[in-house]
Amino acid sequence: MIADGNWAPSLIAIISLLAALSASGHAILNKSDIRATVAWVGVIWLAPLLGSLLYLLLGINRIKRRATELRHAMPRLQGEGNLAAFVPESLEHFVPEGLRPLSRLSNQVARQPLLGGNQLAVLRNGDQAYPAMLKAIVRARQSISLSSYIFNNDALGREFADALMDAVERGVAVRVLIDAVGLRYTLPSIESELRRGGVPMARFMPTRLPWNLPFMNLRNHRKLLVVDGHYGFMGGMNIAEGNCLARRPPHAVRDLHFAVEGPVVSELQAVFAEDWAFTTGESLSGNIWFPEPATPGASLARVLADGPDERHDTLRQVITGALSVARRRVRIMTPYFLPDATLQDALCTAALRGVEVDVILPEKNNLPLVAWACEAHLEPLLRWGVGIWQAPGPFDHSKLLTIDDSWALVGSANWDPRSLSLNFECNLECYDEWLVGELKQGFDHHLADCKAVTREWLASRGLPRRLRNGVARLFTPYL
Repeated sequence: MIADGNWAPSLIAIISLLAALSASGHAILNKSDIRATVAWVGVIWLAPLLGSLLYLLLGINRIKRRATELRHAMPRLQGEGNLAAFVPESLEHFVPEGLRPLSRLSNQVARQPLLGGNQLAVLRNGDQAYPAMLKAIVRARQSISLSSYIFNNDALGREFADALMDAVERGVAVRVLIDAVGLRYTLPSIESELRRGGVPMARFMPTRLPWNLPFMNLRNHRKLLVVDGHYGFMGGMNIAEGNCLARRPPHAVRDLHFAVEGPVVSELQAVFAEDWAFTTGESLSGNIWFPEPATPGASLARVLADGPDERHDTLRQVITGALSVARRRVRIMTPYFLPDATLQDALCTAALRGVEVDVILPEKNNLPLVAWACEAHLEPLLRWGVGIWQAPGPFDHSKLLTIDDSWALVGSANWDPRSLSLNFECNLECYDEWLVGELKQGFDHHLADCKAVTREWLASRGLPRRLRNGVARLFTPYL
């Protein structure tokens, strides 16, 4: 028997043992990365109780579980109408031979089909994108769907708000979805302006800090505009005056956006409709939202909608697959570059196979912690032949991946855990040599102004800076 007054240490030891067994068992059964599993099991047993508590707080991936709980009952929408008519009968005849394995991979992990008959145009910065988007809104006759992570209450945002209000007055069915966190980038937000003008709008996943802190994740990072079900715009551009370089804003931002026509627009509309139904409970269906698709071009394109509620890590798997089939040249642009071990290995393997791999990053990032963590990731890539380049300002927010001048991935996703694991994103994969050729030309023109990052330059940064970067790298899963 335990002597009177001596039961507390024994009870604590029993609780600690049970907690360690439970936490380590959970890690062994649920962690796919063996290195993470070993690390967590070590922390759990070497720091009794504290290690188990840390695992409970930081080691369990609640993001995917929470997203699945929130959206599991939602129907997985696809574009209405006879889309089967636009699916190529045989990929052997339409996809370049070297890219067929990649297309088959996408068929397995994406919910949307590869569709033919599309036309895509590159829109550089807000100077090209916003006039085209506003023109489409002004010409709308049936419906407008607009989704944006950020919709600033600035001069440019109010131009969009006025155009949307005018559309409502004309009898156009308008729906505007703005992420609740992104809505707060300007205060007061644009919400009151839109509601005052009678524009039906909703906030995606509202959060009131600090008690809803987990919802800093699960953000809707998609940027979509669909007009009359026929004209689509998508890419990485929010609605903010900073993207209009011609207006000389104090914090200018370069970016890429895309005008899209063809059957794939119906799939963009389906992504919006699913998000809208989840947020408001309203189902968007019928001819005003999903008219019979037209076929104005010859591009093959597929919507890649990804988020923590998806069955597959769609974007990560497609990117890895694209790097594995590359034979000549890989071009990457991203503002936030924090590739995980899988993507780093894929980049290095491509370079070791003799593929020319070039990555353009901003010379000065708008998120210092991300910039520090990014710098800590670069040395292994440089060691195995990946070319890293820094672009001078203005800050470049473009997101782009091209393979062998034949395939492109464009959209809202960055090369970081937030885009690839924590948020809802929308990208397009395109098999279109003309489009990729235009993107190549812009990339190479941009590359001429960049400076190369070298191992020698990284080593010369000094020990304090390298330690700072190494510490920042530890926070990569949360950046």
